[in-house]
Amino acid sequence: MFRNSVSRSLSSLRLSRSANATRPFSASISRLDGLRPLDVLSEEEEMIRETVQRFANEVVKPRVREMDENERMDPEIIKGLFEQGLMGIETSAAHGGSESSFTSAIIAIEELAKVDPSVSVLCDVHNTLVNTVVRKYATEEQKDKWLPLLATEQLGSFCLSEPASGSDAFALQAKAHKVGNDYVLNGTKMWITNSYEANIFLIFANIDPSKGYKGITCFIATKDMGIEIAKKEQKLGIRASSTCTLNFDDVKIPAENIIGGEGRIGIAAQMLGLAQGAFALSVPYTYTRNQFKQPIGTFQGMAFSFAEAATQIETAKLLTYNAARRKEAGLSFVKEAAMAKWWASKVAQEVSGNAIEWMGGLGFTRETGVEKFWRDSKIGAIYEGTSNIQLQTIAKFIQKEYTP
Repeated sequence: MFRNSVSRSLSSLRLSRSANATRPFSASISRLDGLRPLDVLSEEEEMIRETVQRFANEVVKPRVREMDENERMDPEIIKGLFEQGLMGIETSAAHGGSESSFTSAIIAIEELAKVDPSVSVLCDVHNTLVNTVVRKYATEEQKDKWLPLLATEQLGSFCLSEPASGSDAFALQAKAHKVGNDYVLNGTKMWITNSYEANIFLIFANIDPSKGYKGITCFIATKDMGIEIAKKEQKLGIRASSTCTLNFDDVKIPAENIIGGEGRIGIAAQMLGLAQGAFALSVPYTYTRNQFKQPIGTFQGMAFSFAEAATQIETAKLLTYNAARRKEAGLSFVKEAAMAKWWASKVAQEVSGNAIEWMGGLGFTRETGVEKFWRDSKIGAIYEGTSNIQLQTIAKFIQKEYTP
């Protein structure tokens, strides 16, 4: 198990490095010895990559098609993610987590997406949204209560989007008013990931509409407080990942559950892994399929298409890793995250679509699974801010930098 074996290995690695002053341990850019390529991993990061690859291929892969067709996540997958220590990657060991880096979380999300983006998004939302908000904005008492649950047994859900509030998050209509020691919450949330299986919910509501966006507050709640799963969406892609409408009718949340809260890099990692998965699944086939007395992959048109796709994947990887490293180093990363998310989403859609064509009629069938990568890729341009929102963010930075 990751927690029982790999975490012990990570502890040993840290101890050995502390004994060797010339090689201090850190996954952060600010502590790297010399200049290192963005995609060269630390020992810890490489260990996590290998662990996730093994879990994805041995545990997730045999269940992918069944979960996609049933449009439901296998509970054993969620259980396995917790057992492997992949649901509290950045969470401290004192709170039951793996106490690793943000880039390690990005690597895990990328590796899972190579096999099933549905599992990747579940892990992504839980780690980079839910856990991050609790770690960064919760009180020490709240961290002690909620982080161990989130790291070891209970899935989290991030409840922001509403029928009239998507990319414009500040337009949300859910409201909460204080009654005694509780807040009473009313409203509706839509497109909420992980909500069908989750037990812990971060819910954003406005406690003072007169203050506009400054009245928006984050509450942490559990399903048994009266959260209603009103509708489970049937989607084109990432079908095993639950996306539901939630209703809150006079839901009472203790005032002590108020939490003072970057998901775009995680989405970029999902799309990067997806593109790599589609590429790795389809290209080998072209070297075994013969037409006109030679493998179809050796024809110039196909070969050039592979080369272009491989280059696109590499640029998406470098943008994604650059954004992750900047975040870890405490540097500005909003523009870089928007660039990574926009480009990786675009690359995922193009590469997975080409992968179907590279495999011909076989790629169009469900048998190979390559068509699923294309279906799953479509959401990348939509959630965590549409592609146009990413371009708008990038353009604002350009305008600020170059306006005289």
